[in-house]
Amino acid sequence: MFNLIDIKSGDKADFWILTNDSFDQSRFARRYVEEVMGMRIMVSSPEDTILAKLRWAKLSGGSEKQFTDALRVYEVQSERLDMDYLRSWARKLGVEPLLQKLQGEAETL
Repeated sequence: MFNLIDIKSGDKADFWILTNDSFDQSRFARRYVEEVMGMRIMVSSPEDTILAKLRWAKLSGGSEKQFTDALRVYEVQSERLDMDYLRSWARKLGVEPLLQKLQGEAETL
């Protein structure tokens, strides 16, 4: 994973390298096109972004930044999320407790 940061605005984009990991394969298959500043780019679904952030939070020993990022995506996208997909992959990735914590703390719009 790597990111690009616009020094002037502070905007940041995360990039993930496709691996043979089953979650990475699923996430890649679910990507979609968005137009950003006149450019068409491929982005991860909100569910996959949440799961990736929760996985990073777990792997980093409890990163509050990654958890908060996942929480904010969940809050903004809550009505459109595929909850079955989220729960299924949370179980497979071992981040079910973090997803439950996130759902408990979320203030949905």
